[in-house]
Amino acid sequence: MYQIREVDSCDDDIADTLVDLHRQTFLDRAPLPDFDAGHWWIACEHSAPLAFAGLIPSTIGAHTGYLCRVGVIREHHGRGLQSRLMRAAEWRARRNGWSCVVSDTTDNIFSANNFIRGGYRLFQPPSPWGWANTLYWRKLIEPAICSDQ
Repeated sequence: MYQIREVDSCDDDIADTLVDLHRQTFLDRAPLPDFDAGHWWIACEHSAPLAFAGLIPSTIGAHTGYLCRVGVIREHHGRGLQSRLMRAAEWRARRNGWSCVVSDTTDNIFSANNFIRGGYRLFQPPSPWGWANTLYWRKLIEPAICSDQ
């Protein structure tokens, strides 16, 4: 049974866990993100961390979140964890009042298919930030309506 929880990345132990998960899942293919920024999640099985995700404000437009990382340890691939983490990030984006989530993939067919299954569509950003073969994904979402009760 997997448990996903939003974590405080400013906590030193949590930050160390995020760094460790990033190294295990991205190896040397992606630079370490700034774990002090945005919202972060860790997925565990029996309290053992095995996946993570991060959502930060996007620089491409107002009310847009950037799903900057979703990493799952190889032994747990194919069990729906990436999709569950993406949904958690979308929930947070709605709560933040954002109307869009963007992300990217490079040479990762499995992640690209998860974005498609999750309702994301390919788009061309005004200023691409990736490689020549990077695919850019966007999902329009309805922000949560919060009452002042």
